[in-house]
Parts: sequence; C-alpha cells; structure tokens
Amino acid sequence: MNFNEKLINLRKSKGLSQEELGAELKVSRQTVSKWESCQSYPDFQRLVLLSDYFGLTLDELVKDIDVQEVRDKNISSEKINSIYNDVNTAKSFIKWYLIIAGAVGGIVLILLLYYLINVMFVW
Repeated sequence: MNFNEKLINLRKSKGLSQEELGAELKVSRQTVSKWESCQSYPDFQRLVLLSDYFGLTLDELVKDIDVQEVRDKNISSEKINSIYNDVNTAKSFIKWYLIIAGAVGGIVLILLLYYLINVMFVW
C-alpha cells in the first residue's frame, strides 16, 4: 500500500475530514489533499506528527514509499521554486526599468517643453 492510500485509510478510519486532519497537523486541507493525491509528501516534522497522531512508528507509516518518486517530486518542486524566483526577479527588474524609463521620459518631456516655451516667447 502506498503512503497516500495508507493516509486516506488512516484518516477515514478515524472519521476525519481532510480539513480536520489538517487542523490537527497545522496544515491546510489542500496540503492534506496533495499528500493523498501524491502531488507532494509531508516533511519529516509532519511525518512524525502523523505517526504520533495515528499511533504508528515512522516505519509503519512510510513503509512501501517509492523513495525515487519522492526524490523526483522534490526535484520538480525545487525546479518550480527556481522558476518562481526567476519570474519574481524578472518582474522586479521590469518594474524598476519602467520606473526609470518613465522618469527619463518625464525629464525629456519637461526639457522639450522648456525649450519650446523659450523658443516661442523669446522671439
């Protein structure tokens, strides 16, 4: 039995909803849902809390987990985080570029208006 199946069975055997289990572990319902749908796995601290909550050893809780699958998901998560950080850096760069370009454009416009007013009223 895979970890997600084991977690679903344990949760249901206690008559808990995902939200109730999440509240016990101080995580969101969505996090529990991701664990149960194999989209992510709990960190070590949450695994310990889960094993204590259900009265199991860590070995009993996580036995039969495909370690390579966990590694692959962690690598994917790291790649997503890296992409997210790159996007945020690009957004910051673009924001400052637009601020500086707007300031330079404003100064050029003011100088152009100053020049036009001097030309018109000096003659």
